[in-house]
Amino acid sequence: MRNKSLFIISILFLFLHAMKDLQAQEPFITFGREVQWDQVIAGEKAEGKRVNWLQVNTDVDTWQVDGEELVCSGHPIGVIRSEKEYENFILHIEWKHMEAGGNSGIFAWSSAVPGENRLPDGVEVQMLELEWVNLNIRNGEKPPDAYVHGELFGVGGVEVLPENPRGTRSKSVENRCKGRGEWNTYDVVCVDGTIKLSVNGKFVNGISKASKKKGYLCLESEGAEIHFRNIKIMELP
Repeated sequence: MRNKSLFIISILFLFLHAMKDLQAQEPFITFGREVQWDQVIAGEKAEGKRVNWLQVNTDVDTWQVDGEELVCSGHPIGVIRSEKEYENFILHIEWKHMEAGGNSGIFAWSSAVPGENRLPDGVEVQMLELEWVNLNIRNGEKPPDAYVHGELFGVGGVEVLPENPRGTRSKSVENRCKGRGEWNTYDVVCVDGTIKLSVNGKFVNGISKASKKKGYLCLESEGAEIHFRNIKIMELP
């Protein structure tokens, strides 16, 4: 009985120690800002609070702040995540791939536990460079052009209802993406398990009934250099 009690105490100690380390993790990068809803409604201009990002499973050299841009090398595959969780919010983000067929994305409502050696759960908003289609022809047929950008899908066990189904994923109804070296703008509205995506000024995709509706935001490194800028997060009341 005594040995069993000691075993339980040891497990509890290790768990509490791990939780302490997790809570004490220092921000890896500070980039982007939180924009206050009430200030936007009032027409006020404000700098907003800076957004801290924590390392999950990439390397120190994977992410670098270069002036007004956040540069991701794409290696190794993994993510960084926001310091805080978000539930209902609007995300504005601008991105450009630097390599033909480049792959990346953002994750909403993710758990993103630091140290996990895999891509996290959540809802992914795909960022594929235009040449990805031509470089990934399978069985003599290539996917539709709209597949290369803005596809929305649940990962890591998160289920969603696709608005424009391509299997369990939702594809964009129109290709508005620009090629490598050119900036693209995503505005992502996330409310109560529903996500709507605007690409370069027009809504082209959406999902609803996500089984996970709150979590961290993640930026993905997936094998190709990608740049981000003008990241703004506005939490909704």
